[in-house]
Amino acid sequence: METVSIGDCLKIECYKHNGFLDCINEEAIVLEETDDYLIVANDHTKLIEHDGRSHRTKEPAVLFFYKHHWFNIIGQLKKQGLFYYCNIATPYLIENKTIKYIDYDLDLRVFPDGGYRILDRNEYKYHKKIMHYSDELDLIVHQELSRLIELKKSQKGPFEPEIIVNFYKKYQNMKKM
Repeated sequence: METVSIGDCLKIECYKHNGFLDCINEEAIVLEETDDYLIVANDHTKLIEHDGRSHRTKEPAVLFFYKHHWFNIIGQLKKQGLFYYCNIATPYLIENKTIKYIDYDLDLRVFPDGGYRILDRNEYKYHKKIMHYSDELDLIVHQELSRLIELKKSQKGPFEPEIIVNFYKKYQNMKKM
């Protein structure tokens, strides 16, 4: 895996199980890297969808990518409060200054009041069937979704109060330099 440094600007590429590129996020600034995770941030960054359409994100975000867990977590700083969008996805890798992972459809949406909802169950079932997800993969996906929900309930990692805000402040300070 390629090495990165704090302050590096990376792209993010999200793939599907069949190898097709699903989405490109044009900018992610590296804030921290450990043996377990990579934290990046962006603000109003350009997203390019698989069909070529593009748009800008509506708010700043702090993203946690994991080396040993099958999920990534996006803290979104919206006017209405802190939201989380969590993807069930493979551990990331970095290649050619690009964070890459395979998305497995199931998502966890966490609201400012602490409530949450599992999204895209039907999309997961559909892709599991047409892309022939193995039983082992299905087990990993569901175990990691459970692990993610427990992480949220215990308010650990990115779900700790203030951690997203503190990393966003770090990002803002880096952008000023």
